[in-house]
Amino acid sequence: MTALILHGGAGARRERNYDREVVHMREVVEAMKARLDAGAPALDVAVEAIVMLEDSGLYVAGRGASPNLAGQYELDASLMDGDGRRPGAVAALQGFRNPIRAARAVLDHTPHVMLVGEGAASFCAAQGLDRIEDPEAWFTRAGQGEDNHPPGTLSHGTVGCCVLDANGRLAAATSTAGVFGKMPGRVGDTPILAAGTWADDRIAASGTGQGEYFMRVAATAQVSWRVAAGQSLAEATQGVIDEIGGLGGDGGLIALDRAGNIAQPFNSQGMKRAWLTMGGEIGVEVFGR
Repeated sequence: MTALILHGGAGARRERNYDREVVHMREVVEAMKARLDAGAPALDVAVEAIVMLEDSGLYVAGRGASPNLAGQYELDASLMDGDGRRPGAVAALQGFRNPIRAARAVLDHTPHVMLVGEGAASFCAAQGLDRIEDPEAWFTRAGQGEDNHPPGTLSHGTVGCCVLDANGRLAAATSTAGVFGKMPGRVGDTPILAAGTWADDRIAASGTGQGEYFMRVAATAQVSWRVAAGQSLAEATQGVIDEIGGLGGDGGLIALDRAGNIAQPFNSQGMKRAWLTMGGEIGVEVFGR
């Protein structure tokens, strides 16, 4: 039996309509269900789901990015294969279409965990990854007009996916363009293992929100530690979100465990998300809990 959960960011605002995102997230889950039914491994499915989210231009990741204060598009992504805790990540990547594919290439073709900036771009070029020839034409700036925090504070947007495959393997992947109007060189939790992404033999988790707070609590790895200490997945994820909220931050988490249990707590207005249960049921939600 297989299961999956994805998110399109915890920056949803009640005054906005998310019908397009709801339809698209369902399409992604349906496509990934077919891949899982065909026996695809969790890591491959997580990457493929993120590519679909990045390429849609509907979320603040991949094509949906907005420029930083210097007018540059800097993208971050990470992934983790729970089977052996194998990771890959890129940060402040410019000029390439899918940062999650870059993170996968780091995992597959280097001894490193993360590449950043110009080094990451040179590596992506050497790997033959798809370039962005005309940034102004490519990027949709999905976050413009949807600043979810007052000026001078940390607004946000991210996509993520957690997968349990037929062999009981877990994987997680996360991708972002970062907070709106960020300083050049700013890196949040998304490419940081244990903060924005985590997968091991117990759980897979992906975060979305004000990344500075997720880093301060080691948000996604903390879910696994709490589960190891005896908490349920629901208790563990809610505990992490409560800790983030106690520090003044907001956002959400999606997570899966080896039994196929799904958790999706958030303390923001909404979190765009969709899921596939062990029983084969697909759900999509933005504001309901």
